[in-house]
Order: sequence, then C-alpha cells, then structure tokens
Amino acid sequence: MALKIKENNLINVSKEMLEAQGGVVVLGLKQYKEFLKYQMEKEHIDKIICDGLTAKKKGKTESMESFLKKGYPKLYADYKN
Repeated sequence: MALKIKENNLINVSKEMLEAQGGVVVLGLKQYKEFLKYQMEKEHIDKIICDGLTAKKKGKTESMESFLKKGYPKLYADYKN
C-alpha cells in the first residue's frame, strides 16, 4: 500500500492505490466509530428481519390479531377498533 505520511500533516496517496481502491475517505475517529456503530445496528436489524421472513415462509408466525387476542386482550380490543 503506497501511503506516506510526511511533514506538515500531509499524507500522500499513490495514484495506483486510489485507482485500486476506488477513492479515499477521510473521517475523524469519532465519526468513524459512529459509522461503525450504525453499520452494526443496521446489520443486526437486517438479520432480525431476514429471520422473521424465513419464519413466515415456514408458517411459524401468526397474525397480529391472533397474537393480541391470545396474550393481550385489552390491546386486542383497541386493535379491532
């Protein structure tokens, strides 16, 4: 990797590296950590959705109405209205 840190806070990136990587992004560490946290949360939510869709295809889910009627009758009454 052709990345050279020089004096005066300059960073040189070779043209070959830019072309190979498709560009460069410079972020502060705080922003980078926030981005990583967001990505991890998004991946977790995506997995939950994917698992739910798989369960639905296998017939392992029930309708909201049935769920509320069995376990939450007061909410079911509001749900019907």
